[in-house]
Amino acid sequence: MKYKNLGRTDISVSQICLGTMTWGSQNSEAEAHEQMDYALHKGINFFDTAEMYPTTPVGPETQGRTEEYIGSWLERTGKRGEIVLATKVAGSGRNYLRGGQGADAANIRAAIDSSLKRLKTDYIDLYQVHWPNRGHFHFRQNWRYNPFTQDREKAIANITDILETMGELVKAGKIRAIGLSNETTWGIQKYLTIAEQKSLPRVVSTQNEYNLLYRHFDLDLAELSHYEDVGLLAYSPLAGGILSGKYVGGARPAGSRGSINTDIGGRLQPLQEPPVKAYLEIAAKYHLDPAKLALAYCLTKPFMTSVIIGATSMGQLETDIASAYVTLPEEAIAEIEKVHRLYPWPM
Repeated sequence: MKYKNLGRTDISVSQICLGTMTWGSQNSEAEAHEQMDYALHKGINFFDTAEMYPTTPVGPETQGRTEEYIGSWLERTGKRGEIVLATKVAGSGRNYLRGGQGADAANIRAAIDSSLKRLKTDYIDLYQVHWPNRGHFHFRQNWRYNPFTQDREKAIANITDILETMGELVKAGKIRAIGLSNETTWGIQKYLTIAEQKSLPRVVSTQNEYNLLYRHFDLDLAELSHYEDVGLLAYSPLAGGILSGKYVGGARPAGSRGSINTDIGGRLQPLQEPPVKAYLEIAAKYHLDPAKLALAYCLTKPFMTSVIIGATSMGQLETDIASAYVTLPEEAIAEIEKVHRLYPWPM
């Protein structure tokens, strides 16, 4: 397993991160513990969660359960010091989370104290803002994204408030580093600028979607990552399981994410089927599991700090972790790029 530092810190994380958003709905506590045991054994030291998990489906009845499972594992094993633990405070819009107010000073303080209690720890290694309060283009919102309705002064004031609060929590020892998620280039740069101006904690990472079907990060976000050392933590590297091929031809395997969240957050629709079939053909040509092809491709990107995998079975977890040891031939990468040119934004 290879490791990279988070941003300009000395916090070293595995290039594969264990995602947890199915724990508490699709996965039991015992299964979550089994996954953590196996991942740590395989050299994964980076676990990512969020206060709103699980998400399959998401809702007030299960909110926080994933963090509770991680907390019981940490308590049982005593391995807190071996893990880089990341969690998130929700952005605005979830009414069952503090009235849906989103991330600001009061809500961040309330959220982190609740997360620390559930996780049975006294510090978070990487604390992230799950999505911006002001609006963004992630979660398939790009088709109706309109930044011109946003209040500039309010947005900047909120970013400043978040940074100042995070700074206080760093000084208090509750946070080691801060990150963003579902952010834009302007948003990340504004965090960096304000932090530098006010001597506040510097953003070390952004957790955005990245996979063979959704490669927005290749553009201006990649440039920002290069110059500012803000690495990508890629979520949905298999596009919610679509790139495994399990949904080809309208299939909906029992117990799969597609059988629970029917369109997998807007990803599962007819436009994605031709490129998925093309990527499956490339995987077959080079005798690779399709999931390994997709994950190994993500790992070729210079801006990639860690790829977040999620599995509901141990077989899936084993396959996903094994992708860290796959080296794609240059010819395979060239064929992937040809498919991408034909289908640059199919979902």
